[in-house]
Amino acid sequence: MAERDDDEEFDLGISLESVAAIVDAARAVQEGEESGAVARDEEDEEGLEAEDDENMDEDALRAFIAELNEDEQASLIALAWVGRGDYAGPDFEEARTLAKERNIRDPAEYLLGIDMLGDMLEEGLAELGLSLEDADGS
Repeated sequence: MAERDDDEEFDLGISLESVAAIVDAARAVQEGEESGAVARDEEDEEGLEAEDDENMDEDALRAFIAELNEDEQASLIALAWVGRGDYAGPDFEEARTLAKERNIRDPAEYLLGIDMLGDMLEEGLAELGLSLEDADGS
């Protein structure tokens, strides 16, 4: 795991709160697919709310990812790559640059196609010396 100096501000390129919401929603969606039951709620289609993450359906998660700007989407993809082991933590910037250059047509489709996306994102954060718990402090 990469160590991070607390005085040194790391630019993830996307808020930890957004990553935490996506991790929770991706886990709920992917677990729902495995059990065959995905919870649906009209309120979820308006966006991710912290208290509604467990009820997030796949369409709402796709919409949330689609609403991120290009830099945030590239950061999310790079984070998944780091978590999956395609890149090491110190290579995050290189991964993010490649994610932008690839100009992935549908980032939500691409990301939701990654098995255990929530775990990959969380492992990517850990590799960068960050944690989902860091998002709780806001």
